[in-house]
Amino acid sequence: VQLQASGGGLAQAGGSLRLSCAASERTDSYSGMGWFRQAPGKLRVFVAAIGRSGENTYYADSVKGRFTISRDNAKSTVYLQMNTLEPEDTAVYYCAAGCLTTNPASYLYWGQGTLVTVSS
Repeated sequence: VQLQASGGGLAQAGGSLRLSCAASERTDSYSGMGWFRQAPGKLRVFVAAIGRSGENTYYADSVKGRFTISRDNAKSTVYLQMNTLEPEDTAVYYCAAGCLTTNPASYLYWGQGTLVTVSS
């Protein structure tokens, strides 16, 4: 499957952005869809994940209450709504398809990444 992430850009602290991840085939064939991010000079870390039906969601503590992951299986698209953005959220955001877990090694397919920059 090919994943295309979009929606990144420049936002001010306290603002919002919505990321989208469009897949080339049905995403409900994978138990989990996830978002990860990688800040300059740092490792790629887990942000959020969602189960096949959308009922189960998981978040990193750093984004809990601010970010919301959702999916539209009919459109083979996963979303990440990011509110109350902080400068620490600045990173390249990647979507991935695979097992429902917070471990990036369990995801088989990755998008190309979309850059989110939050100014203070």
